[in-house]
Amino acid sequence: MIIVVIVDVVVLRTRVATTGAFWLILMIMWAFQVLVDGWLTKLSSPIVIYNEERFSGVRIFFDSPIEDFGFGFALILLTLSVWEAVGMRSSRLPPNAGEPRERSVPHPRGRLGHGTDRRVGAPVLR
Repeated sequence: MIIVVIVDVVVLRTRVATTGAFWLILMIMWAFQVLVDGWLTKLSSPIVIYNEERFSGVRIFFDSPIEDFGFGFALILLTLSVWEAVGMRSSRLPPNAGEPRERSVPHPRGRLGHGTDRRVGAPVLR
């Protein structure tokens, strides 16, 4: 989790983790995660069984491993940070950066006439 926060704040400089929208999204995700994780990992009749040697053993909210909430935090933060970084980068590009470049194509009349090629999309003078 700490690595993802560093990526958000220092590397990508999006600071998504400081916005209210991020925390709202996280609360919505965690609400559903509590229900699903609780159902999948309940100690009374688990569907998913964790190896006790592979996690901290700390369980919260209907026997959900605490690591699952850290994973959800990191997943949401990294996804939104990359999304914002890509959006910030594309907004710094010149207005026509995403448009295809003009290319030369042979003039239909070959070497006869006025010039041997023209730009695609340019008006043709006859």
